[in-house]
Amino acid sequence: MLARLAPAALALLLGPAVSLAQPGSIELQPLPPLAPAPQPPNAPSTAAPSPPAAALATPGPPAMSAPIGRVFCEQPVTVRLADRDTIAEGFRPFVGIWSDASWTPLLCAALIVENVAADGTATILYVFGPMGSNGRAAGGVLQGTGVIRDGELRFQNSDGSQFAFRPLYADLDGRLTTAKNQSYQAVFKRTP
Repeated sequence: MLARLAPAALALLLGPAVSLAQPGSIELQPLPPLAPAPQPPNAPSTAAPSPPAAALATPGPPAMSAPIGRVFCEQPVTVRLADRDTIAEGFRPFVGIWSDASWTPLLCAALIVENVAADGTATILYVFGPMGSNGRAAGGVLQGTGVIRDGELRFQNSDGSQFAFRPLYADLDGRLTTAKNQSYQAVFKRTP
């Protein structure tokens, strides 16, 4: 009986942010892009500084690391990170693997920022799953893009849940606001 109550309790806590799919039915899901934030007229820009013109003129895709197989939140992922020297200095603090986070006592989370383009568009993997190997909640891997604006990485999933991350010393401070307007906060640790 307890095995059936745990997934139901998690679903109530997180609303539609987590799908309690049957085991083995989880697939990669693309994240929709965020709409640009409205800018008031004549407002000073607080965006990250632009990279030098030479960096903008560099043709082709950025140099990426060799693929690395990792497991976060009981979900296997393949990670490829851009060479940090190819990323604009204002965006470098976001690139990397961030894990050891939990939105609730039952839900583990990790974030991988593989690359950030000169315009602040970030290529990401968001991983979620049960806390520990004995967890019964479903997990998954969301693959998509986010936007870094005003020193914050933002993206949303297909149900409208909003994610925001800011550098916090050597870590990332994460906020999740579900489609039902429930808010959670977690610190994501830089992971080698």
